[in-house]
Amino acid sequence: MLAEAILDFYFSLQKPTGLPEDIEVIFPFENTETRRVMALFYRKYYSDDRCRTLLFGINPGRFGAGLTGVGFTDPILMEEKCGIANDLPKQSELSAQFICEVVDAYGGPDRFYGDFLFTTVLPYGLLKEGKNYNYYDDKETLSCFEPIIIESIQKQMAYPNVSRTIATIGQGKNLDVLKMLNKQYSFFDHIEVLPHPRWVMQYRRKQKEQFVHQYLEVLNRLVEEVT
Repeated sequence: MLAEAILDFYFSLQKPTGLPEDIEVIFPFENTETRRVMALFYRKYYSDDRCRTLLFGINPGRFGAGLTGVGFTDPILMEEKCGIANDLPKQSELSAQFICEVVDAYGGPDRFYGDFLFTTVLPYGLLKEGKNYNYYDDKETLSCFEPIIIESIQKQMAYPNVSRTIATIGQGKNLDVLKMLNKQYSFFDHIEVLPHPRWVMQYRRKQKEQFVHQYLEVLNRLVEEVT
């Protein structure tokens, strides 16, 4: 079952060492409540052998997947939309709010997670000066994490019944890194591109519905490729 492969991947991760001095790691997978929520979520939506398409974000943020362990969710939406009560800090996260609208527009959690799996290029979050930090924001950090990123992608693309076409969530450097690595390792046959939800919510909120429709167009195209 896909659920067990996903949980094995996350629960076998080790907290990294030897990082740049000013970088902290968000590592939710050692938190008992996070592990419980993750197990409930993945076993609820992925206990089958259906084909999924992976949607690669950047790395978890401190108020979203850095708490829940599940990409583009937050503790509030985990309860309200997925029915998984939790004792995690009830933080709201902008990207999760946008993705929630996409999931609803697609047909709801059962249909969406039946076709797609959110993940990230780097499986744990980063902080610099107490704020979310991206793995690609400086060359030293990217170089430090590149072996982990390569291994992480290899393991996830080896999940049972996943499509070799993926989508990147982020049109800039996240896409550049995935293209660079794919040129070396041939992880994917094709990479679709989606705008990052935080960018939409911060800078294009008035056009939010247009971006929801853009997501739906890409998601429907991805599903057509595996059916």
